[in-house]
Amino acid sequence: MKKRSIILPTVITAFMMSYNEKRKNKTFTTQTEEEVTAKDILGNPDYSAISYGGYRKPTREIQPTIDQIKEDMKILHAMNIKVLRTYNVQFAHASNVLKAISELKKEDPSFEMYVMLGAWIDCHNAWTGHVPNHEVESEHNTAEIDRAVALAKAYPDIVKIIAVGNEAMVHWATSYFVRPNVILKWVNHCQELKKNGELPKDLWITTSDDFSSWGGGDPIYRTEDLIDLIKAVDYISMHTYPMHNSHYNPEFWLVPNNESNLPNTQKVEAGMQRALEFATNQYHGVINFVKSLGLNKPVHIGETGWATHSNGHYGVHGSKAADELKSGKYYKLIRDWSHKEQVSCFYFEAFDEPWKDANNKGGSENHFGLLTYDGQAKYALWDLVDKDVFKGLTRDGKTISKTFNGNKEDLLLETQVPPLANSVLH
Repeated sequence: MKKRSIILPTVITAFMMSYNEKRKNKTFTTQTEEEVTAKDILGNPDYSAISYGGYRKPTREIQPTIDQIKEDMKILHAMNIKVLRTYNVQFAHASNVLKAISELKKEDPSFEMYVMLGAWIDCHNAWTGHVPNHEVESEHNTAEIDRAVALAKAYPDIVKIIAVGNEAMVHWATSYFVRPNVILKWVNHCQELKKNGELPKDLWITTSDDFSSWGGGDPIYRTEDLIDLIKAVDYISMHTYPMHNSHYNPEFWLVPNNESNLPNTQKVEAGMQRALEFATNQYHGVINFVKSLGLNKPVHIGETGWATHSNGHYGVHGSKAADELKSGKYYKLIRDWSHKEQVSCFYFEAFDEPWKDANNKGGSENHFGLLTYDGQAKYALWDLVDKDVFKGLTRDGKTISKTFNGNKEDLLLETQVPPLANSVLH
């Protein structure tokens, strides 16, 4: 998603040295009939998906422990989440997620969780203070792909998808974006490993990017390399963020004149319906572009979400989009739509991650979670608390309770009404 900062790795994680020769040389040419594959998962309403980062502190230097991750996995499993998305393998986080899931499966054979494993891709000079060169890829990309491949080999029962890059082609990612030919190179590399039996044949390869990067918007993105990439991936993972667009493209968000006399609650409801329509229109924009090429490729949502707080563009002095009521309503709307349409939706995200905007505690990037970093369930999940779904579960020793102490009147006091169409956004 927008403005996600990345710290370059200083040490390649230790797991790369721990695999024995037997595992390194193992091939994956056959699978049992009972084994779940990406094809079984994606688009299946029984396998709800979510983006996951287990960071509790305002820095990624403090990695969550395996025990902490296991706590989180139990919470998400209780929510009927069965597919996670991670973003990079530079740090120990992704490998520890896989270790945690593996341990939980051994402890409880009925525990079911799969992973869309992300490999971060950068351009040359990304995040260095030097001018990024978007025409040349980072020298770190090879090691990142190698780490992802090693993890996919080590945990074939858990890793069902590899995502090569995250928002790595969209032009507003000015710190790090690359051209589609770079992503295509690494997608083809992974596909070749599948052909050679070095990766499971049913492992799906994609890249996860903004709807526009997939040709669903500005024609500037519709290059031959993109078309080749669409042909090369097993499915398309596209992002859509109506909340961000409440600032950048607010026409859909502003209260139209014919709704100006509605009660505030109805203005909010109508705004969230328009937000859903905005997101689904972007989804269909990608579908239509792919079909215009004469191709038939599955399209799923790799990211969408709604922040619950913002002291910037989406807060009380901006588009007035970010609050818990709207977040909860968007979560329900997009989940209901995606289940009905059999579209996988990796909702962003499971828990608040305070490292995302460490120097600005009130920044929206810190507040996309369905749960707070200390384990409070936000409005979107209040009904699950009422149903005792989280009974006996904790995060860092704290039971899962409702934000606002479950008082909806207090929640409504912080709910902002979208601006009128004839008003001016600051």
